[in-house]
Parts: sequence; C-alpha cells; structure tokens
Amino acid sequence: MANEAARARLEELADTVREGMDAIARAQQEQAQLTATATAAAGRVSVVVNAENIVIQVRFSDNIDDLSYPEIARAVTAATQDAAAAMHRKTKDLLDTLRSDTARIPRLSEYLPGMPDVHDMIPEPPRAPVTPPSARRREDEPADGTVRFTALSEAAESAW
Repeated sequence: MANEAARARLEELADTVREGMDAIARAQQEQAQLTATATAAAGRVSVVVNAENIVIQVRFSDNIDDLSYPEIARAVTAATQDAAAAMHRKTKDLLDTLRSDTARIPRLSEYLPGMPDVHDMIPEPPRAPVTPPSARRREDEPADGTVRFTALSEAAESAW
C-alpha cells in the first residue's frame, strides 16, 4: 500500500514536471519571436527590436527630409530606446506568467534526496531572429545562405 502511494505521488510529480517543462519551452519559443516597435519625430522614424533588443528594422517616412541629421539621429535613438523599453515590458510580463506557472513544480530533491532539480534542467531559450518580421515570411530566399541581390524597386516594395 505504501509503495502504491509513493508510486502515485511520483507519477503525479512526473506529470507536473512534464507540464512545467512544456510551459517553459512554449514561453521560450514565444519570447524568441517577440518584437517591439516604437516611433519618434511624429512618426517619421520607426524602429523594431527583437527579443534580445537588437535593432532589426529602421524605417523613415517620406517626409524624413523635413528633419536635420542631428534630429534624425535623436529620433532614431529615442525610438530605439522606446522599443527596447517596450520589449522589456513584454518580456517581463511573459516571465512573470511563466514564473507563476512553474512555481508549483516541486524540487525533485524534496522527493528523492540527491536528485537534480527541474529548475536546473531548464533548456536555454532559442536565439531571437535578427531579420525584420517581413523578411522572415519570405519563401524565395536561398536556403543555402547565399546572398541574392534584387533591384532597388523590388527590394523597396517587399521591405515595406
């Protein structure tokens, strides 16, 4: 009887651990795909950052030439900082949710002294893409990593 109770408890623990690991993997995948966008200079400058706060896209509106170079530089800096702050908030919200979901995972060492804890087995999250979101959807890019040059008008149309 005691063995059956212990076995049931361990099975319940294993299920809880599997669910927690699945939640962690899903959150890591979701986090890696996050992007944040911010604008500055009355919408003349737009910056997109990925989950690692790497700038992956900068856009200027058609009326960017209304600004001086120093104004453009300040606008790019401001938009980049705002996008990074937005990414920080998105990541914090995601991690707060994940922490509350995984807080119920008990430490294996509570059940079996000397066993490694689940928290120590959490895999590293995948790297965030460094390409703009629109470029990730393109199916015509060479799979072998070679560079393909396009006419300026074609590149402008597909980028915006």
